[in-house]
Amino acid sequence: MADRTPPLEVEELRILVESGEIDTVVLAFPDMQGRLQGKRFAARFFLDEVLEHGTEGCNYLLAVDTDMNTVDGYAMSSWERGYGDFAMHPDLTTLRRVPWNDGTAMVVADLAWEDGTPVVAAPRQILRRQLERLAEHGFTAHVGTELEFIVFKDTYEEAWDRNYRDLTPANQYNIDYSVLGTGRIEPLLRRIRNEMAAAGLTVESAKGECNPGQHEIVFRYDEALVTCDQHAVYKTGAKEIAAQEGVALTFMAKFNEREGNSCHIHLSLQDADGRNVMAGEAGGMSPVMRHFIAGQLAALRDFSLLYAPNINSYKRFQPGSFAPTAVAWGHDNRTCSLRVVGHGRSTRFENRLPGGDVNPHLAVAGLIAAGLHGIEQKLELPEPCEGNAYTTAYDHVPTTLREAAGLWEKSDLAKAAFGDDVVAHYRNMARVELEAFDAAVTDWELRRSFERL
Repeated sequence: MADRTPPLEVEELRILVESGEIDTVVLAFPDMQGRLQGKRFAARFFLDEVLEHGTEGCNYLLAVDTDMNTVDGYAMSSWERGYGDFAMHPDLTTLRRVPWNDGTAMVVADLAWEDGTPVVAAPRQILRRQLERLAEHGFTAHVGTELEFIVFKDTYEEAWDRNYRDLTPANQYNIDYSVLGTGRIEPLLRRIRNEMAAAGLTVESAKGECNPGQHEIVFRYDEALVTCDQHAVYKTGAKEIAAQEGVALTFMAKFNEREGNSCHIHLSLQDADGRNVMAGEAGGMSPVMRHFIAGQLAALRDFSLLYAPNINSYKRFQPGSFAPTAVAWGHDNRTCSLRVVGHGRSTRFENRLPGGDVNPHLAVAGLIAAGLHGIEQKLELPEPCEGNAYTTAYDHVPTTLREAAGLWEKSDLAKAAFGDDVVAHYRNMARVELEAFDAAVTDWELRRSFERL
């Protein structure tokens, strides 16, 4: 990542701590599920000790399920290995204020073992490794994530107590692009927009979406690691702001049988001079872009676990739903998994597979690894889909987590790009989720079976 001014300089933090304006510093890292995990420090202690030396965290944080249960099958962390610590080192380029929490700043951490070697299965490290590979070709990746969520008038505690049934959406009908519809909850949206801006994120817009209560806030395209870190900060912050406002919002991929929450990811490449190397002559695509997208197609099924990491993720992939089902690309074609958009300096592609539950660090690492495969193998790009990809004979994206995990586990491409350790680590994550789901008795089973079977 190029040198850049952080949202908050260390010397500014010192001044704010001395004046009493900042009293707490959060040091956190994105875990396997994309959640921020870490500690809150007294600000003076952070400056005196943690700033230089970092801190420690139990390494089980990269070896648990969503419920924070310890599970078996991870090489890096287990009862047999004693559940020791890894080191958390502040990345000061990410230091920022957290306006929605009084007196608080935050910084994202990189993870390392006691001997200083990186924790290779950590999502941020996985992305860093792919960015290093990309840099060897003279390129940097610029990324934007478009993250949707559904707002409910119930609090998180009320939703929990009701088992997430009979919740009241913030809007009662489809408000896609409706100014009236977004106006209904503008106080919440405005708080999120303004406080994210005060945290150093550059807000572009907010708009309504199709599912009742569904909205999207979009931020400025930026360097890949910056965007992914900001995505994690935003996702946490939006939930915290919602809770403060007495409402709840969810980013889960498919809350109900209507439209799911997507997280379309846009990506372009720049050279050392800041030129978009995906732009070709006369507004077309460059050879680099053609190879890069050919790589996306070649790896899409194998890497689906990175784009759709949960059981629920695969419920989005329904025909005619604006969520993709076909391994296909097209020019400004929303029926395809890969959509080419923009002109000149804005030329880029969009991967439409990820849902709101995606871990952005892992997904973007997958996009880069797939593109590098296409560049290095000089893969040829097939003709674009000109019509409805839902009804055309293309390969199908995986329809279940079980299918995606099997493809990932057997993928020579994944092993070559990420290494055996990373492939095994995230295959085990999928195994844990599948076993938990297979053991669960769902509401669907109760409704169909309690009386009638």
